[in-house]
Amino acid sequence: MTATADFQDRMLSLGLARVSEAAALASARLVGHGDEKAADQVAVNAMREQLNMLDIAGVVVIGEGERDEAPMLFIGEEVGTGNGPGVDIALDPLEGTTLTAKDMPNALTVIAMGPRGSMLHAPDVYMDKLAIGPGFEADVVTLDMSPGERVTALAKARGCAPADITVCILERPRHEAMIAEVRATGAAIRLITDGDVAGVMHCAEPGTGIDMYMGEGGAPEGVLAAAALKCMGGQMYGRLLFRNDDEKSRARKAGIEDLNRIYSRDEMVTEDVIFAATGVTGGTLLPGVQREPGWMTTETLIMRSKTGSVRRINYRTPVDSE
Repeated sequence: MTATADFQDRMLSLGLARVSEAAALASARLVGHGDEKAADQVAVNAMREQLNMLDIAGVVVIGEGERDEAPMLFIGEEVGTGNGPGVDIALDPLEGTTLTAKDMPNALTVIAMGPRGSMLHAPDVYMDKLAIGPGFEADVVTLDMSPGERVTALAKARGCAPADITVCILERPRHEAMIAEVRATGAAIRLITDGDVAGVMHCAEPGTGIDMYMGEGGAPEGVLAAAALKCMGGQMYGRLLFRNDDEKSRARKAGIEDLNRIYSRDEMVTEDVIFAATGVTGGTLLPGVQREPGWMTTETLIMRSKTGSVRRINYRTPVDSE
């Protein structure tokens, strides 16, 4: 059997939800406590423990960093019982550590899984990203366009004015010129402080008010976002950005030969995948973990690209009193 045939996405999806839920429950205890590292570490520990209960032969291809930088869930780490299909895993145990520490919206736990060899092994460098939701012809917007041209092209495709377009961008000094150019078209901008996986997902989720995402962010998060859009529908493009020779060397070590290549969504994630995200702090996509005496409640989004199915699971569990 091929790796794709062995990958039983329907059977694995509930297990993936449990992995995401466990990380959210662990980090929820540290919401608003001001300690980013502690919140991230408990999420990592919980996610790793749950992954190792799954009957998979998993390899982390998008994780917390290289082996010498991440004590757990590092790139290349093997997870699972080993008694199951070979799978690639992309994860962010806590997407939005700062959001969690400050009790700000849209912190998530995020994980995606696909057959072995299905995900781009993106090094921990920056990626220039562009994403829109479903329902448009291919390449209606591209990375080769200027920010203003992208807004104009999307507005034309939608049959509306640029003023009716809303773009999501990370609020960073490196984006100041982009922000100014987008605003010059008349388009609105929703600035986010962190969490660009959620930012990309906003393009494809009805009711968020976001039409397009653009800007530079982490390449690993780009692959996770591509996995989400493969399930939700929509277009995404990414181009790796390198600040020095060391980053280029890491890319070549990961098997990337063309350092200037623009990757489409389906080039970053080549096979059908499953994706799970659980809200830690409340946001546009998911409510945060709800706490009450003796109980905690989560909501998890589970998606399968093979069927296009989207489920939301509410999980209420008893907890020991503190």
